[in-house]
Order: sequence, then C-alpha cells, then structure tokens
Amino acid sequence: STDGGRNLSLDSIPMGLPMSDPSAWATAMNNLGMAPMGMTGQPLLPDFDPALGMMTGIPPINPMMPGLGIVPPPIPPDMPAVKEIIHCKSCTLFPPNPHLPPPATRERPPGCKTVFVGGLPENGTEQIIMEVFEQCGEVIAIRKSKKNFCHIRFAEEFMVDKALYLSGYRIRLGSSTDKKDTGRLHVDFAQARDDLYEWECKQRMLAREERHRRRLAEERFRPPSPPPVVHYSDHECSVVAEKLKDDTKFSEAIQTLLTWIERGEVNRRTANNFYSMIQSANSHIRRLVNEKAAHEKEMEEAKEKFKLALSGILVQFEQIVAVYHSASKQKAWDHFTKAQRKNISVWCKQAEEIRNIHNDELMGIRREEEMEMSDEEIEDPSEMKETEESALVSQVEALKEENDSLRWQLDAYRNEVELLRQEHGKATRDEDTTKEQQMKLLQQALQGMQKHLLKVQEEYKKREAELEKVKEDKLKIETLLENLKEQESSTSRVCACSQEKECPVEKTLSNSPVKSEREVLLVGIISTFLHVHPFGASIEYICSYLQRLDSKICTAEVEVLMTRLQNTFRQELSGVGASLEKRWKFCGFDGLKMT
Repeated sequence: STDGGRNLSLDSIPMGLPMSDPSAWATAMNNLGMAPMGMTGQPLLPDFDPALGMMTGIPPINPMMPGLGIVPPPIPPDMPAVKEIIHCKSCTLFPPNPHLPPPATRERPPGCKTVFVGGLPENGTEQIIMEVFEQCGEVIAIRKSKKNFCHIRFAEEFMVDKALYLSGYRIRLGSSTDKKDTGRLHVDFAQARDDLYEWECKQRMLAREERHRRRLAEERFRPPSPPPVVHYSDHECSVVAEKLKDDTKFSEAIQTLLTWIERGEVNRRTANNFYSMIQSANSHIRRLVNEKAAHEKEMEEAKEKFKLALSGILVQFEQIVAVYHSASKQKAWDHFTKAQRKNISVWCKQAEEIRNIHNDELMGIRREEEMEMSDEEIEDPSEMKETEESALVSQVEALKEENDSLRWQLDAYRNEVELLRQEHGKATRDEDTTKEQQMKLLQQALQGMQKHLLKVQEEYKKREAELEKVKEDKLKIETLLENLKEQESSTSRVCACSQEKECPVEKTLSNSPVKSEREVLLVGIISTFLHVHPFGASIEYICSYLQRLDSKICTAEVEVLMTRLQNTFRQELSGVGASLEKRWKFCGFDGLKMT
C-alpha cells in the first residue's frame, strides 16, 4: 500500500549500523519524496509533510504510478540531487558526481520486484550485498554471479525504487584502496518470471473483485421480478371475480385473468366462470371512458387558464413597453443622463423581444385551435371515399375472422362427434338412446353451422364485389379528373392566344358569354368541382369552395356567370316541400354535342 511505502518500518531487521551523519539517509529518502525514516523505523523529522519536498522542484508522490507511487520523480537539470555518504558496517558508499546525468535504466517490467546490480567489488560477498540493500526493504533472495554482478529480489515493488537510488554510488570495502575492494554500483530493473506471474495473479484477482462488484451493483439496481400468478381453482376464481368488481384491484385481477386464459385454463367446465369474469372486465370500459373524458376536460380547462394568464402577461408587457417608449420621447429623454438613457434603451429592447416571443406563442395556440375547428367542419369528399373503402375492408376482415372462428367451431364439433361415436360402442344399451339424441342434436347443429358458413361466404363474395366496384369507380373518377385538367390547360392556352390577338379577336370575345380571363378561370374551376359532384351542388357550396381560393368572389357574380352558360351548367330542383333545393350540375359534354 502507499502508506507502507511512506512509513517503512525496519524493526523486523536487527541492524545497528553506524551512521556518520543521520541527515544523509534523510536526504536520500527525501529525494525519493518519502518521509525520512531512521534505521529503526523512527521518523528523523517529526514535522515532515509528505506532500512537500525538502528541496524545491521535487513534486510529491503520485499513488497511481507503477510500484505503488515510489518511482523517483524527474529531477530538473539545473538542480543537482544532493546525495550523501552512507556508512555501513563493512563498507562505505560514496555518492556520484552531482553534475553527471542520472544513470540510464531500462523500461520497468510489470510487477517488478527484482533488480540487477552490477559493478560489485571482486571481493564482495552476499553478506555485504545483503548489508547494503536490506536498508531498502526485505530481501527475499540474492543470486550472485562470479562476474561482479547479482540479482536481488525484494518483497514489495516500492523497495525496487529505493534500490535504484543507490545506482551510481562508489562502494569501498572497509578502508582498503585495492581495486578488488572497490567498485561503482549500477542498479537497474530486471525481468523475472516470478514477478510477472505474481503480477498477473494480482491483476486477475483485481479483475475478479471488479466483476464481483459490478455484479452486486447490477443486482442492486435490477428491478424485482413480478409476483407469480396463482394456479386456477374455484376459490381463486371467486377471489379474482371479486377483485374485478373493485376499481382499485382491477389491474391486478385482469393480469391474472389474462394469464389463466393464455395458459389454457378455459374448458367446458370453467367456460361460464370465465365468461362472467370477462363480462365484469367489460363493465369497466364505461368507467375508463368517463375517466378519459374527465381528464380531457381538465386539460381543456388548464389550456384556457394558461391562455388567459398569457394574455394578462402580454397586457402587462405592453404597458411596460409603453412606459419605455414614453420615456424615450424628447420631453422626458433630455432630463436623463447618458448612462440612464443607455439602460432604458437596453431594457426597452429586452422587453420588446420577450413580448414578441409571448405574443407568437399565444398566436400559435389560437392558430392550432382554428386548425382543429376547420378540420372538424370541413370534410373532403376524397377522404369520405377513403373512409368508405376502409370501412368495406374492415368489414371484409371481420367476415374473414368470423369465417375462421366458425371453421374452428366446426372442427371442434366434429371432434366431439367422433368422441361420442367411440363412447357409443362402449356404453350400455340404456345410454344408447340418450347418445342417439345427442348425435341428432349435434348433427342438427352441424347442419346449421354449415348453412351459416355458406351464408357468410356468400356475403364475403358480395363484399369483395362491392370493393372491386368501388375501386373501378375510383379509377373512372381519376381518369375524369385527368381529362378536366387537360381541358383546363387547353382553356388557358386559348386565353393566352386571345390576349396576343388584336381587335377582331376582342370583338368575338365581346360577343361571347365569357367576358374576361378571370371568368374563364372561374368556369374551368367550377366545371372541375361539379364534375367531381355528379349529383350537383348548391350555389353556396360552390362559392364556399371558390372563396378558399379568392375571398373576393361573391355569390351573385358566380350565379350570373353560370346562368349565362346554359350549355355548360344546368340548374335543377331536388326535394319536396320544405326540403326543396336548387342544385347546379355540369352538362358540358351534352352541350358540346348540341353546339
């Protein structure tokens, strides 16, 4: 852990090494960013703050770094690391030249606990190596070679970083100056299979813990499973029937009923009970419709309240804007300072923007209401035809479903007849008479079902024929519309040619019943409209259609124009008595033959 890296205790290692200067080891540990500790595990500086280094430019320990945050931080080139002489029992370590660059190291392997130590004295023994490096932590194993290097494996990863700090030190055994008793230490990371294996085991353990934690979190946030539905019995059936009558328990009971039906609990014995429960469920439809109507009424009232409140807010905004405009007039504007005028103008712009936004919102609400009203009042004849076709299609589908249900019932009756025949051979003579009666009744029922099935099939064929007729009529109407469009295009060409011609053409136009291009366009539009209405239309209905295109058109102008064109339009009376009605019809095709 990080605390173990910062508060390293060496009480378990009995050592009594003489130190010429206690601050040397403190300085060395401070350069690593760790709290200075004595050889016995006691802090050398009790007021040391681990977040601050004793030297400037050395950042604090980062716990997320490899080796549990004990990797030595980078030292600036202009700030040499201060390393002191370290005295041990059998040897002395002299620091390298502070002006030299730090020794190079290889890339740190994952989970590294083993270091390579080179440059050992020829006379160095494992005991001297243990004496030097056990100050960095617990040493598990030392593998020494004959060529003045060894591998040291520590108990924890952070101890490797402490050992790397000794890289570059010159070692001298005792007070000898012989070459065999001196050397320059080079400490570097070493790659070991044991370290990699332990690191992989640790990573797998962390992954297992993470998966376990995620599984617990998912189980905590997973919604609880619904309660199981009880099996059908007479007692449970009566309980569910009572719950269906209660509005508060209806949703629970209807779910139970649905599950029973899907499980196949319905049979001849329980059919009556299920029918009564379905009837109880059907009785709630009126209640739900009433609730929906009440909610819709509340929504309409809330809309009205919101509209009234918005209109009141708009009135107040108008008053505020009026105040700003009156203050901006010359009579009052001259008495304000420059800063006051600037504030008033800014406030006026803000108030006008907010007022315009609210006004657009209110106009949008009113527009939506008008659109809803117009959609309810105006019904397009093409939509009426589509609704008729959809109604016929729905009737055909209903007849198909009824036909299928009748077939299923017929199969069920046939199965029952076969069962009765099998039982007939096994039963006694006394039961023969009753079973014969049942057979007769079932045969009569089968005959009735077959007759009904034939009737339904005939009705289905009639409906299909009607649907085909409607489709043919629709195709005819579409062809007539295309013809009318071609007539309109031809009339427009005739009008264009008539404008290019000179006085003799104007004389012929003055003699014709159509006196202007506008009347020609009206005649074409009225002809198209009446062609779609083969039974005729009243003058008010025609004018209401034309006023959608041009609101300036009046009824008298249209009626005079249609009376002049007797070969194109014909007026007929329909109805008797009070229901007498004048209808205009298009007779252009007959008039063309007459003229």
